[in-house]
Amino acid sequence: MSEHNILRSGGQILIDQLRVHGVERVFCVPGESYLAALDALHDAPGIALTVCRQEGGAAMMADAHGKMTGEPGICFVTRGPGATNASAGVHIAYQDSTPMILFIGQVARRDRDREAFQEIDYRRMFGQMAKWVAEIDDPARIPEYIGRAFATATAGRPGPVVLALPEDVLSERAATGDLTHYRRVQAHPDPTDLWQLREMISRAKRPFVLLGGGGWTAEAKADMEAFAEANALPVGCAFRCQDYFDNTHPCYVGDVGIGPNPKLAARVRESDLLLVVGARLGEMTTGGYSLIVPPKPRQPLVHVHPGAEELGRVYQPTLAIQAVTPAFALAVSELEPIADPVWAEDTEAARADYEAWTEAQAVPGDLQLAEIMVWLRETLPEDTFICNGAGNYAGFIHRYHRFRAYRSQLAPTSGSMGYGVPAAIAAKLRHPERQVVAFAGDGCFLMTGQELATAVHHKAAIVVIVVNNGMYGTIRMHQEREYPGRVSGTGLTNPDFAALARAYGAHGEVVEKTEDFAPAFERAQAAEGPALLELRIDPEAITPLRTLAEIRSEALAKANPNGR
Repeated sequence: MSEHNILRSGGQILIDQLRVHGVERVFCVPGESYLAALDALHDAPGIALTVCRQEGGAAMMADAHGKMTGEPGICFVTRGPGATNASAGVHIAYQDSTPMILFIGQVARRDRDREAFQEIDYRRMFGQMAKWVAEIDDPARIPEYIGRAFATATAGRPGPVVLALPEDVLSERAATGDLTHYRRVQAHPDPTDLWQLREMISRAKRPFVLLGGGGWTAEAKADMEAFAEANALPVGCAFRCQDYFDNTHPCYVGDVGIGPNPKLAARVRESDLLLVVGARLGEMTTGGYSLIVPPKPRQPLVHVHPGAEELGRVYQPTLAIQAVTPAFALAVSELEPIADPVWAEDTEAARADYEAWTEAQAVPGDLQLAEIMVWLRETLPEDTFICNGAGNYAGFIHRYHRFRAYRSQLAPTSGSMGYGVPAAIAAKLRHPERQVVAFAGDGCFLMTGQELATAVHHKAAIVVIVVNNGMYGTIRMHQEREYPGRVSGTGLTNPDFAALARAYGAHGEVVEKTEDFAPAFERAQAAEGPALLELRIDPEAITPLRTLAEIRSEALAKANPNGR
């Protein structure tokens, strides 16, 4: 710990620690509870401050930053309402295994436990959605807490840390030294486990590799591609982790998420060896725990994960390997390949099934979202960021887009609405040279659409595509399945989204026909700042496979098998 005998405010000590640990950008909504930290940011060289319009959007931007960089995304919010708003982003970071640190201004120490203005006990509030929650009581200990926060957020399974900052701690002065840059703790695979894994693969006839989770890198992606290619292994990616493996690679056979290719789902069920790398095997990836049945899967399971607490938590693996993905991927890429694998032809067949699955299928209406997605995948540069929140519109992205570059997909595996626009802004600020496209449903967009003002303020030239069908489509779909014909609480009255974008100072257009999309998108790309395209689609086009009428008809037939 370096010596520092000069008195500094707690706010200055805090910001100095962020500089020590390499922070380049902070996302925030300002608040009087952390004025001393804001003041220190005024003179912090190398730290850009992005001021957002709602704390949920700020926290989602921090999550996206953490996904892109592998370093903790940093977010500052004020106490009470600021913290509760930000909790949406913390929950995303927790379920998505994203490194992140949320700093919350807190009431002064002398006023604690009086239910002072906007006072909340953040240990209790965030206890189940963060890796560590603490409150700093002494400005001299700020370096200790910040060092631990960075280490905790990145060690094992990455995740969020929450630190509460009493306002008098930030204004009080102390003489204390600075820590050095944190060091990431990484688990590596045991050579004996690697030998056993190779033996298990060599004995298999229908192996399947599934990739997901947090902590990946571009190098890990390349190493897994080399390993799969050398052994002709079929590879699928977990829900919203499709950019972990080149989707144009001959070994890639599709995403194992919501509404997967039925032939792919069958292959997962019928496999005689599952190699799962990084994924937790959550509900979305396992089809409600039906593709892979807990607690003892039908087939031998090799589960590779950086967090010891995840191995054996839901599924009992045949072989558990605690390792960070980059170390494991490098190790298996150096293994001697399996000679003449018996599954090679099946991998080719699975690839052919994937390619057929991603051919555009017609849906009702003048605007064909599948055709638009195919046009985008054939037109956009391979490193384009595709960002989205939650909604049935996302099914068209998952099915038809082909992700090629690592971290070109920014989407919440937690299924949170409103993520696409904040993530796109974070992506554009981090990589201004790359194209960024955000997708949102009409319900999804209005969760965080005010962050379009943030994009305009920073001249972040993102393109937002709002898919408007006049309803909360996913809930309506489930409603028709469970209570056919009884629509309740899912209809929406929307603004003119293109006019709203123009009111913010962005470019805005409405697109109602497929043939009008390409020229409109090109105009959006040519805009000097952010742009929004509102796609008005037929409400019946609820999924790439079925219409609302078909879902309702099937539900009614199931409820009345004798036609009564």
